[in-house]
Amino acid sequence: MTLFRTYSYARTWRTPRTPRPNTIFVRPRSRALSTTVTQQPPTFTTKLKNFVIGTVSIVLGVSFIEYYFDSRAAIHKYFITPVLRTATDAETSHKFAIWAAKWGFSAKDRLSDDEKLAVRVWGKKLSNPVGLAAGFDKHGEAIDGLFDLGFGYVEIGSVTPEPQPGNPQPRMFRLHDDKAVINRYGFNSVGHKAVELRLRDRLRRYLYHSAKLHPKITTSLLASSPDGASLSDALGINRSLKDEKLLGINLGKNKSSDLESVDDYVKGVKSLGPYADVLVVNVSSPNTPGLRGLQRKDIFEKLLNEVIIARNSLSGRHPALLVKIAPDLSNDELDDIADAAMKSGVDGIIVSNTTISRPNSLYSDSSLVSEIGGLSGPPVKPLALRALRKIYKRTNGELTLVGCGGISDAKDALEYARAGATLVQLYTSLAYDGVGKAREIKDGILSELKDKKWTDVIGEQWKN
Repeated sequence: MTLFRTYSYARTWRTPRTPRPNTIFVRPRSRALSTTVTQQPPTFTTKLKNFVIGTVSIVLGVSFIEYYFDSRAAIHKYFITPVLRTATDAETSHKFAIWAAKWGFSAKDRLSDDEKLAVRVWGKKLSNPVGLAAGFDKHGEAIDGLFDLGFGYVEIGSVTPEPQPGNPQPRMFRLHDDKAVINRYGFNSVGHKAVELRLRDRLRRYLYHSAKLHPKITTSLLASSPDGASLSDALGINRSLKDEKLLGINLGKNKSSDLESVDDYVKGVKSLGPYADVLVVNVSSPNTPGLRGLQRKDIFEKLLNEVIIARNSLSGRHPALLVKIAPDLSNDELDDIADAAMKSGVDGIIVSNTTISRPNSLYSDSSLVSEIGGLSGPPVKPLALRALRKIYKRTNGELTLVGCGGISDAKDALEYARAGATLVQLYTSLAYDGVGKAREIKDGILSELKDKKWTDVIGEQWKN
C-alpha cells in the first residue's frame, strides 16, 4: 500500500517531457465543445426579406416563361434568332428549330384569328390564309408545334418513297444581305413508311386523348381500324387534327427512279393520302436531276392524270391535289401547265418553288451567290408573281392558286392575293425573323385591309 501511494504521488508531480522537434500534438476534445449553442430565431425583417425575394423570383420566372412562349415576344426576333444565325450554320439552326417545335419548346400564337382573315378553299374553311411552305419540316416531326405558330396551312415534306440522304453537306447557305437562302438539300427524306408511321401515331394519340370526350366512338374506331388511317374522317375532323386548319403533304421523287416515271408520286398518294387534307406533287425542285423535266407538257399531263386516278381511288374523303411549279418557266410553258391543270381537274397550283436563276439585284458576296441550289427569299418574288399572274389570267381565275416566294410582310402577302392567290406560303422569312412571323403578317394584313376582308382582295387587280 505504501509503495503504491508513493508511486502515485511521484507520477502526479512529474515534470512533463519537453517535446521533440517536429512532433505534432493533437489537442484532446474538450468537454466544453459539447455545449449546445442556441441559434437565435430569424427576425420578422429577415422573414419578410426572404418572402419578398422568393415571391419576386417566382413571379419573374413565371412572367419570363409566359413572355417566351408568346410568339409576339421581341426576344425571338431580336435576340434568339440572331444568336442562332451568328452561332450556327444554316442547317444546324434549321434542325434546332424543328427540335424546339417538336418537343414544345417553341413559342405559340395565343391570339384568335380575326374573321376578316377567314377563307374557304377546297370545301373547307381556314381561319387564316397564311401557310408554311414545304421544306421546313421535311419528315413530319413538328406538325403540332408549327400549327401553334399560327399558320392556317402547314405543308410537310418533300417525302420520297424510299429513304435517301440528299446531297452532301454543306447544302444550305444564308445570303444575309438579301435575307435569302440557297439550298441544295436534294430531297433528303426518311421515306414514305417512316412518315406514315409518324402520322399514324399522331392520329392515334389524338384519338386516345379524345376518348375522354367520346369514349364509345374512339374505342370502337381504334378497334376496327388498327392502322389508324382515315379515322379522322369518322370523327368529322380535318386531318390536320385542328379546327379550321389544313395539313399538306408534299410528295417528291427518289433520285434513283427513272427520270420520266410518275410511279413515285402515285405511291405517295396511296400511302400518305389518307393522312393529308392536301397532297402536293413537287415537280419543281432544282436539286433532283431531271425532276423539272416533268413540267414538259406531255409528261406533265400524264403525271396529273395518274395521280388524280390514284387520289380518286382512296377510300374516305379525298385530299385536295395540287402541283408545285418552278418560277423559271417561260410564258409558253406556263400556258401549257395551266391548260393541263384545267384539263386534268387538279385542285390547284402552288406558284412557286425556288429559282435556279441569280437575279442581278443580289447584294451578297459572289462566293455565296455562286453556290449551286435553289434560291429562296425576296429575290424570288418578282419571278413568282410573274408566273402567278400568267397562270391566273390563263385559267380565268377558275383554279385555286397558292402564292409562294419572297413573302416577308403583309404587303407582300396582299400583293400575291391581288394577283390571284387564295393562300400564301412562307419559309425563308420565318428563318430570318423568328417564330412570330405568322402573327406579324396576319396583324399587318388586318391593318392593311381596313374595312375589307381577305377574300375581297383575291384577284383584285383583274377586277378593275
